[in-house]
Amino acid sequence: MAKESIKAREVKRLKMVNKYAAKREELKKQGDWIAIQKLPKNSSPVRLHNRCKLTGRPKGYMRIFGISRINFREMALAGLIPGVRKASW
Repeated sequence: MAKESIKAREVKRLKMVNKYAAKREELKKQGDWIAIQKLPKNSSPVRLHNRCKLTGRPKGYMRIFGISRINFREMALAGLIPGVRKASW
């Protein structure tokens, strides 16, 4: 389980990306790369990292469900995710 500070940092980055998205897009259209460099580093969407919504795990993230592979497996086997069941052939 990730530290609360790491999860909070990721939320903070997401807010900053959303705040500066329009300004960043406008500066890109103008080709003003100097002004883009003066924006805060955390306003860049490249710095975002997908994390599990439940545990904050950064690796093994399943984009469709928004959780890590470990939580997905536990929840799927417990029948908590509708439409998902173990494969057998």
